[in-house]
Parts: sequence; structure tokens; C-alpha cells
Amino acid sequence: MKNLSTYVCATALGVAISVSAVAQGVKTPAPSPAQTIKQSFALSTVEVAYSRPAVKGRTIYGDLVPYDKVWRTGANNATKITLGEELAFEGVKVPAGDYALYTIPGKTEWQIVLNKGVKNWGDNGYKAEDDVAKFKVKPVKNASKVESFTISFDNIAAASMTMNISWDKLTVPVKITAPNMDATVMAEIEKAMKGDKKPYWAAASYYYENNRDLKQALVWIDEAIKEGKEPFYMVHMKAKIQAKLGDKAGAKTTAMRSIELAKAANNADYVALNEKLIKTL
Repeated sequence: MKNLSTYVCATALGVAISVSAVAQGVKTPAPSPAQTIKQSFALSTVEVAYSRPAVKGRTIYGDLVPYDKVWRTGANNATKITLGEELAFEGVKVPAGDYALYTIPGKTEWQIVLNKGVKNWGDNGYKAEDDVAKFKVKPVKNASKVESFTISFDNIAAASMTMNISWDKLTVPVKITAPNMDATVMAEIEKAMKGDKKPYWAAASYYYENNRDLKQALVWIDEAIKEGKEPFYMVHMKAKIQAKLGDKAGAKTTAMRSIELAKAANNADYVALNEKLIKTL
């Protein structure tokens, strides 16, 4: 009987261990799934790694997320933002590097904090003395509820964009600019133009997009067209430069030539772009 009892106990223990092992091996969905977003911006990238809690019928601000207290801005680990170059957040310059993105929500305005504590678990370990930048922004009401906490980038231009922190009924927009981009690009263009291989196309395009010396841009686009043996997209850029200079007749003639070249290359998109440009002249 003793042996039977021992056998039953051993069998029960084995089953328990087996069930436990199976349970430990089960993969279930994360309640706050992780997400990493990477946005090309200025001359590098901005990357954000964060976790996305859901509203799930709860009261968020002033309850789950208290007012006037440091918040991890998401869930789980501290939200991490990586800057590929020096950028300015609401005018506050921040060097390239990795930072914890914290916020201090308020009823009418939020404080945004970039902090050195990238290895912190949420706001545990947060130290004000590790703050690199701290500034205030005003939240705006969403047209519709955002169920899953979301960080995104919008209004992306050459040297400016908006980072939106959205959840429930609010979005907090943070303006990001690249204060050194133009000076860096202009210096690189000047240096490159002294070399053997001159970046005519890139330089002309940059001058056009950023309202630099358009007469110089026209000279460079002509050189680019000559080197490239008249690509339709370069000819289209020349037409846009001419239009910006106020040379409507020249822009129309150039756009018509770009249409011919685009049709020969079976590129309907550039045919349409040139036709649209001609209508504006």
C-alpha cells in the first residue's frame, strides 16, 4: 500500500510538473504591445520604441495617468527616443543620442521631458538631474477616441515635423526642427562643387525646394540634364524652377518637352505632373 501511495504521489507530482511546464510555455498576447517606429528626418532618423496600452473603458487622464506626476508615456519600460543628429524640441536643442521620453500631464498643459534614464523601468529610477530637456506644450482634443496609445510623426518637411502623442480623447503635438540642417547641406554642396564629381541634380533640387538662389539652381539643373542625357524628371524640375523664377513661357516649353520624354519612357505620372504644372502657368 505504501508503494501504491508513493506511486500515486509521484504520478500526481509528475502531472503537476508537466502541466506547469506546458503553462509556462504558452505564449499569450501582450496587454500593452511593443512598437518601434523609425522616421527619416532632416539628415538622419528619429526612432521611438514604446509600449501601447489600451483604454479598455478606463478613465485615463487624472485617474490611470495622474496629473502633475512623471509618466512613462506608455507602458512597461521607459519610452525611448533615438535622435540621429542634434534636433530642437519646441525650440530646445537636444544632442544626438538615446533618451527616455517622459511626460508630466496637466489639465491644460503638459511637460515633455527627455531624460538620460533609458534603462529605467517606466518612471522607476527617474531623476530630475538626468533631464536633458524639459518644455511645455498644450494638448488638443481628438475628433474621435484613440483606443491604443500611439506615438506618430506628421507634417514632415525638410527641417520640421510634429511628433504626436495620442491616447483616449487627447493628442499632444510636439514640434521638432533640425536647426543645423540647412547650414550643413549648404556647406556640403559648396565643398562638393569644388570636387571632380559635382552633384548638380541634388544641389539644384535642394535649392528649389528650399528657396535658395534659383538662378544658380537653373544653371545646375541644365548641367544635370546634360550629364543625364535629358531624363524626363530632371527636365520637369527645370520647368518648376523656371516657373518659380516667373518665366512662364520657358516653363511651359520645358514642361512640354518633359511630357514628350515621359511618354517615350511610358511614365504616366510625370505626364500628369507636367500637365498640372502647365495649368498653373
